[in-house]
Amino acid sequence: MSDAARPLLQGRVAVITGASRARGIGLATARLFARHGARVALLDLDEGQVQAAAESLGDEHIGIGCDVRDAGACKAAVARVQQWAGRIDVLVNNAAITQKRDVLDVSAEDFEQVVGIALRGTLQMSQCVIPTMVDQRSGSIICISSMSAQQGGGVFGGSHYCAAKAGVLGLMRAIAKELGPQGIRANAITPGLIMTDFSRGANSDDNKHALGKTFPLGRVGQPKDIAGACLYLASDLSSFVTGATLDVNGGAYMR
Repeated sequence: MSDAARPLLQGRVAVITGASRARGIGLATARLFARHGARVALLDLDEGQVQAAAESLGDEHIGIGCDVRDAGACKAAVARVQQWAGRIDVLVNNAAITQKRDVLDVSAEDFEQVVGIALRGTLQMSQCVIPTMVDQRSGSIICISSMSAQQGGGVFGGSHYCAAKAGVLGLMRAIAKELGPQGIRANAITPGLIMTDFSRGANSDDNKHALGKTFPLGRVGQPKDIAGACLYLASDLSSFVTGATLDVNGGAYMR
């Protein structure tokens, strides 16, 4: 097999949060990782749904119910992965929710829910996998942020969502700086408008496609576009990349 055709994640174990939605970034990433030889542990709130998603990938993968806001649930999920596979090479922190709120309308409950999943959940899952990666002297942590964190909003998502996703970027850089000497890389992806169900009906598919035509690349993004970026950051192709933010937005926002 030529190097170009060789699976990029052969023999590796990946954990992906927020991975059960049919039109989601997490499941698209799990599919691509599986095609490149990884064994994938898919995590999401509903264990039945995430187990079905894992089964759709094949017998070598596992689905685990986990609320990333719950530190104990994160610890238990990671323990199950370690018992199942014996190692963890990649963590994709993808779990998040959004709410369309004006600044004055964000309640304490709204803030806790959005920040608890997107930011605290990212911290807690990372804390649970890092000891294994330290023992291995290798690992890749990938954090899904958002273009909203960079430009103070977007097509949907309130100020609390922007704050949570901006916090993810800072957390990623801190992990990269602290744990780089131990062989652990941490990077982030900032998706733009992606054709998922994440907006929970806030924007129709037709509206998303119309907006996508205004981007330099002339289209809205697809979950597979983010999955491809995750594959790059998970693999040895990015072995000298850490603390980086990879914009995947069709040119909608350029720094």
